[in-house]
Amino acid sequence: QVQLVESGGGLVQAGGSLRLSCVASGRIFRIDDMGWYRQAPGKQRELVASITRGGLSKYADSVKGRFTVSRDNANNTVYLQMNSLKPEDTAVYFCTMAYRMLPSGAPYDYWGQGTQVTVSS
Repeated sequence: QVQLVESGGGLVQAGGSLRLSCVASGRIFRIDDMGWYRQAPGKQRELVASITRGGLSKYADSVKGRFTVSRDNANNTVYLQMNSLKPEDTAVYFCTMAYRMLPSGAPYDYWGQGTQVTVSS
């Protein structure tokens, strides 16, 4: 009933840029927070960046100044612009959202399937 579809991952050289996109669809009344997590091999999943419906954002210390999260509420889309990429940014990146199906309903968390980002040195 609900889908998150990520795109934009791929292989890039160190110092390069990528832009991830994530579009939500389905039975959604409203999306509250949206964000991006990542998981590298052998490591725990970690928050990369998140953004509220009003546009307030927060970032992991490791990506501050290099990554920018933004969203388009009208199109239920969140973006992650990644600049000055480093090999340590290599991971599967997951889109996530907290959404409501009804005006007075409780929020649900939902995750996308992930998109691979590989940064070569």
